[in-house]
Amino acid sequence: MSVREIEFSPDQAEAFDRISAVLKSAGVDLEGDVLFPKTASRASMTALVGKAGSGKTRLLAELYKVLDNVGLELIVGDYEPRKKREKRSLAILAPTNKAASVLRMQGVPATTIHRILYTPVYDPEYEQLAEWLIGQGEKPDIAGLSVGALTRAFAFYLEHKSIAGALAVAGLRGSDFITGWKRREDPLDIAFLDEASMLDDKQCEDLQEIFSTIVMFGDPAQLAPVNQSGAMVFDRLKPAQVIHLKRIHRQSGDSPISDLAYALGDPEVTFDDFEAQIQEIAKTDERVQWAQRVEVDLMARSPVLVWRNVTRIRLIHAFRSVHKAPANELLPGEPLICDGIELPVKYRKKRLDLEARGLIKGAQVVYLGPGKRVGFSRLHVIGAEEANLSAASIIKIEKPDEEQPFIPYAASMGAAFLHGAAVTIHKAQGSQWETVQVFAPDIFAAARTGRNEAGQQLWKRLAYVAITRAQSRLLWVVRNRLSKPTLPLSADDLAHPAVLQNNPGEPK
Repeated sequence: MSVREIEFSPDQAEAFDRISAVLKSAGVDLEGDVLFPKTASRASMTALVGKAGSGKTRLLAELYKVLDNVGLELIVGDYEPRKKREKRSLAILAPTNKAASVLRMQGVPATTIHRILYTPVYDPEYEQLAEWLIGQGEKPDIAGLSVGALTRAFAFYLEHKSIAGALAVAGLRGSDFITGWKRREDPLDIAFLDEASMLDDKQCEDLQEIFSTIVMFGDPAQLAPVNQSGAMVFDRLKPAQVIHLKRIHRQSGDSPISDLAYALGDPEVTFDDFEAQIQEIAKTDERVQWAQRVEVDLMARSPVLVWRNVTRIRLIHAFRSVHKAPANELLPGEPLICDGIELPVKYRKKRLDLEARGLIKGAQVVYLGPGKRVGFSRLHVIGAEEANLSAASIIKIEKPDEEQPFIPYAASMGAAFLHGAAVTIHKAQGSQWETVQVFAPDIFAAARTGRNEAGQQLWKRLAYVAITRAQSRLLWVVRNRLSKPTLPLSADDLAHPAVLQNNPGEPK
C-alpha cells in the first residue's frame, strides 16, 4: 500500500504526515518503504488527541496497514519465538481487553498492555507448534491433535496473527500449553497505544522502559484515571509532541451521538439545554431515545452507566430481583466486573496467570456456572481471545443500605468480582456497546454539585464519556424505573463463532 493511496480529510492528512515524520526519525520511512536498524535512545512519545468521532481509530488502522506493508513485525504478546529476530517491530496496545477487542473488530490486531509487559512460558511440545505457525520450525506431530485441527489452527493464525487464538481453535486451552508468565526482559520497538486517557503514570513508565517510540491515541474530554488529579499522561507532553484532530468523521459525519458529544464542549450549554437537545433529536432519530425506564434486557450485556455508587447498587439489586435470582447463588448469564486479584505476594505467578488471561481490574465477565472445585467459577471474559476459563472466585453482591456485600461464592483467595449490570462511568471508559443506557438522574446530581474537573464541569465530562460509549444507539433514561425482562438470563449468546474451515496453504 502506498501512502498516497489513502484518502484523508485535511486534518487527518496533517496528523498522518506528522506521525510519519516521528516514525521516520525512528528509522521507519513510510514514503520510501524503507526500514533502517533501530538505534538505542530514550523513548520518544507523541500523542494524537481528538474527541469522539474525530478519526483517531481510522488513523491508527491506516498506519497499521502501512507499517505492516513496510515490513514491521507485529508483536501481539501471546508468544515469543526462541530465535530472536532483529526485525523492526510494532505492538498495538489498549489498557483493557474490551478496548483491545473494539480495535480487533475493526481489523486492528490489538492486545493489552499487560500481555506485552509479561510474556508466556510455553510447554516445550506446544512451543514446537507455535514455532511452526510463525514459520520458524517444522510441522510437529503432537498426540491428540489431528491434521484437521492443525489446518484450522494455521488458517486462523494467517487471518488473525494470534498464537493463543490458533491453539484454541485447535481445541487447546491456555492451561494446556502455557506453564507460566515472566516479566519481559527484551526491549521492543514501536508502540501504538489506544485509549491513552486511561493510562496512569506507572503504566506509562513501564511502557517507556520497553519501547523506544510510543504514539498515543487519546480523547482529552474523557475522565482522567483515578488518583491522577484530573490529568492525563499526554497533558504533560510538550506542545510539539501533541497532534490535534478537530473535525467529526465518525458514523458518516451525521451521528446524533457525536452531535451531542460535541454540544457538551460549549461552555454556555447547561444541563437543561442538553436534555432539551436530546428530547428534540429523539423526536426524529431513533438512534437517540428519551427513555422513561431502564431496559432490563440490555443490562445483562450492556450495563447501565451511572455516576454514584448508591445508584449502581440499587440498579443491580433491581436487576436481580426482576430476574428472580436466588439470594444464595448466581444465574448463568449474570454479568460481573473484575475488582482485582486477591492473592498474597508469594502467589505472584498465579496472579500473573489470571491477569494474562484477562482478569484484570475492570474486566467485564459473564458468569457461566460453578466450577468443578469449591470456590471456583466458570467465566467468560468479554473481549479476551481465549474467553472461557475457570478461576477461584470471590464474588460480591452489594445490597442497598447494607455495609457488607453478600458473597454467594468465595474461594479463600483468587479473582474478586462485583456485579456488572450497572457500572460507574469511570469504569466504562475504554469500552463500547452497540446500545448504551445512561442514567440521567445521576448526571443531574453531578450538575447540581457544581464540581469541575480539569477546567470543565464534571457533569459534562460524565455525560460525554457515557454517551460516547454507544456505537449505534443511546437511551437517556430519565426515570427511576425498570422494565420487566422478556427473556430469562442465559449464556447462549456467548458461543464462539464458527472456526475458519478454508486452508489457504501451509508453510513448508
